[in-house]
Amino acid sequence: MTVLQALILGIIQGLTELLPISSSGHLDIIPWLLNWTANPEFNIAFEGFDVALHFGTFLAIALFFFKDWIRLIVGGFNQVVKKKKTTEGRMFWYLVIATIPGGIIGLLLDTFAGDILKKPVIIAIALIIMGIILYFVDKKSKSTTDYEHMTFKQTFLIGLSQCLAFIPGVSRSGITMTTGRAMGVDRTSAARYSFMLSAPIVFAATIFKIKDFVFSVSFFVGILASFIVGIIVIKWLLHYLQKGSFKGFAIYRVIFGIIILIFAIVRM
Repeated sequence: MTVLQALILGIIQGLTELLPISSSGHLDIIPWLLNWTANPEFNIAFEGFDVALHFGTFLAIALFFFKDWIRLIVGGFNQVVKKKKTTEGRMFWYLVIATIPGGIIGLLLDTFAGDILKKPVIIAIALIIMGIILYFVDKKSKSTTDYEHMTFKQTFLIGLSQCLAFIPGVSRSGITMTTGRAMGVDRTSAARYSFMLSAPIVFAATIFKIKDFVFSVSFFVGILASFIVGIIVIKWLLHYLQKGSFKGFAIYRVIFGIIILIFAIVRM
């Protein structure tokens, strides 16, 4: 894998992991569209590299929400040890519990159906269907709950929805934000909780896949690019969603999905 390829993939990861448009779908499709996957050496180098890129955006989330994570961890500790109930303590344990089912089911899907799910046609269909669902759910849902007042039911169901994110094209942030909106969580809060919820699973996946990492200049360029772009995207999206909607992302998903289907038909 060249440094330029790593840089491009890192930028794509930083953009698509945090926007509701599917990073795994883009990381699988872009090399296919550009015919990089025709090179066996690229395929070998790419093995595990996508997880490393996810680690870059994990670092972006960890840094951007650093103070929030400290308050959450301290609050969670105090709630168990000192029996001191706080919003931070409650949200910490909500995050912990919500991560478990998505992580387990997602691991099973990735282990036993990962290669099948990475077919371009499946990715295209997932992009289109989830784009349509995102549009209508966001349009019809009212904003009745903010981040600080999310209930256990809301956080758990959002966490459970993560299991579908292991289908490339669905999007972790896309499915969790959609589920949040369906239950009345406002857009900014749905995005914030989605970011926080992704961190534990991405970190666990990094530890699980670290044996497959090939440390090189390209490797670190990709991680750095995904980290820097990730920071920018988090800040932009949280600001944008204060007044904007998910409509533009939904339209993009449908258009990109159609483009993939066209390429798949032409290459048959």
